[in-house]
Amino acid sequence: MMNQAPARALISRRAFEQNIDVVRRHTDAQLMAIVKANGYGHGVELIAQWAWEAGIDWLGLAQIDEALALRQTHTHGHILAWIYAPGANFQRAIEQNIDLSVGAQWAIEEISAAARASGRPARIHIKVDTGMTRGGFDVAELPGVFEQVKKLAEAGIVEIVGLWSHLSCADDPVSDAVTDQQVERFEQARACAQQAGVTIPLCHLAASAGILWHPKTHYDMVRPGIVLYGLSPNPARATGTDLGLEATMTLEADIILTREVPAGVGVSYGHTFVTDRPTRLAVVPVGYADGISRHASNNLSVNANGHQAPIRGVVCMDQFVAEAPDAQAGDTVVLFGPADRGFLTADDWAQKTDTINYEIFCNLGPRIVRIPVD
Repeated sequence: MMNQAPARALISRRAFEQNIDVVRRHTDAQLMAIVKANGYGHGVELIAQWAWEAGIDWLGLAQIDEALALRQTHTHGHILAWIYAPGANFQRAIEQNIDLSVGAQWAIEEISAAARASGRPARIHIKVDTGMTRGGFDVAELPGVFEQVKKLAEAGIVEIVGLWSHLSCADDPVSDAVTDQQVERFEQARACAQQAGVTIPLCHLAASAGILWHPKTHYDMVRPGIVLYGLSPNPARATGTDLGLEATMTLEADIILTREVPAGVGVSYGHTFVTDRPTRLAVVPVGYADGISRHASNNLSVNANGHQAPIRGVVCMDQFVAEAPDAQAGDTVVLFGPADRGFLTADDWAQKTDTINYEIFCNLGPRIVRIPVD
């Protein structure tokens, strides 16, 4: 019988824990598991619980609302959030014991006001722009910033927990000089803190690529993201398999219909594929509304009964058609999963749809049920 959910993402706890072990073999620093964007599409509550049970005491989520939602079910451990706009609900975040990144003057002012209103200090991580040209204070601003937050800390309004930044080119072996320059700027930021008499308990700079390829960026804590889900931050440099990682997600769906058609039949919108011989077609009930890129049209295949079944015609909003000679309604096809089981991988899908592996996971929609396995 077909599952009531016609498409499922099977999330492997064993693979997730194996990937944590790979990270730990690269560093002695504390780990902050990055579980933003619904755990990179894997299911944030599930991944957060597994991370906690594996001994990871820090979780990173981009937006405050993500962090607040997770805090409702994940009441233990530390959570850091770093994206918000003026007027955000800082008071609730402080009351829910969520650490906040601070990288702009207005943020210091609003978070300080919220801390006063809540009657408890805001736990802050000072963000410095070391070369991403995105968020954080310029190094030149830091002397004044540290003097300001030191006074706030002495008054019990903030608690300074961390100093952090983000590497821009750590996955690119030809850009090691850029990483070296960012480390130098981060060291300047640390020196500014020391000169201001500010103690920083946790300095953190490295995400997945820094963990793998730049040991000097590890500092007190590292922030693994994509590697926890079994993929490399740069498959051209080293694949997940090369690194000892294992895909955490297998995406599958049930065939809902098959039909035999003769030669000369157009398939899907626009008839971008026309059969050149008698063909058995199978309808798979996922589409671009579920995160299956239209660039997969006539370009990728799924695994049906151990064989590659090419996608024929345009991927529609809710379904696509594959050529599957031995398929029946109720059979399960695998879109991507572990390479050692003969499946295409998320890296294969990324390469064929002109994107990165991160996007393959993160684009998956809520209609695809996440199911924990092993």
